[in-house]
Amino acid sequence: MADPRFFTRSGPLSLAQVAEIAEAEIVGCERDPSHVMISDVAPLDSAGPGDLSFIDNRKYVEAFTKTNAGFVLVNTALVDRAPEGAVSLVTKAPYRGFALVSQALYEGGQPQQSEISDAAHIDASATIGEGCQIGPGAVIQAGARVGAGCVIEPNAVIGKNVEIGENTVVGATASLTHCVVGARVLIHPGARIGQRGFGFAMDPRGFVKVPQLGRVIIEDDVEIGANSTIDRGAGPDTVIGAGSMIDNLVQLGHNVRLGKGCVVVAQAGIAGSTQLRDVDAGSGVGGSPAMDQRTWLRQMAMLAKLTEMEKARKRGEEEKP
Repeated sequence: MADPRFFTRSGPLSLAQVAEIAEAEIVGCERDPSHVMISDVAPLDSAGPGDLSFIDNRKYVEAFTKTNAGFVLVNTALVDRAPEGAVSLVTKAPYRGFALVSQALYEGGQPQQSEISDAAHIDASATIGEGCQIGPGAVIQAGARVGAGCVIEPNAVIGKNVEIGENTVVGATASLTHCVVGARVLIHPGARIGQRGFGFAMDPRGFVKVPQLGRVIIEDDVEIGANSTIDRGAGPDTVIGAGSMIDNLVQLGHNVRLGKGCVVVAQAGIAGSTQLRDVDAGSGVGGSPAMDQRTWLRQMAMLAKLTEMEKARKRGEEEKP
């Protein structure tokens, strides 16, 4: 069970509701599913009779067969391994279903109340939408526009003329400048968005900074991890496509363009002007520029072989009398 000091649960949910949310078929329940209640979500090894768990990987089959969970999301291939007494919810995507049910239990509570701290600093020319929460120490500068239902956490800074779409969350101490942010964006604490890109002209008399005159455009439903940085464009904009997921500690340089639904994992850096584009479903690519992964691996193997051949040739020449 999640610690109630930090997480508010809005359940319970009926088995029928859970099956609908997870797009699953109920197997092994003789009672009316609308009268059977699920109180919480939990891992296989700690779940109890009122909990929902899931299995999406065969390596956890043993834990699945021994679980005390009363309800388990499972795919068709493993449903026959369910322990006696557990109700199976059969779906093609158990983990996805578990995520959706978890959201319903823990993110579907009472609507937030509008609250603007007396210790926030909001310029008179800024526009704040209805139902916003703005924490103590937050700074919203001149001309900024914050959409309805947004949460601006303590000590976050929203720069001049920045636009933020509705129901977006800006984490504590994050700073936003020179950017336009879409709706339902989640920006974690400490993120830095819109600072000048790393651009300068090299000259023997000293480096000359190039003005960075673009913006950062963050489309809807993006998540940006803690302490990640996204530079504004040098002229063209830096663009983060809708639905993209950016992990903690990621650096995106100026003019980077991410397409829709991109995933960038922790401590990755993407150099300025790089573009992430679609690849065919189910395909793998490697190298720069990207190519079919098998072709790239063959090229790498051939390069290693040629290197060894060259070393052998040089050794042979050195050993000649």
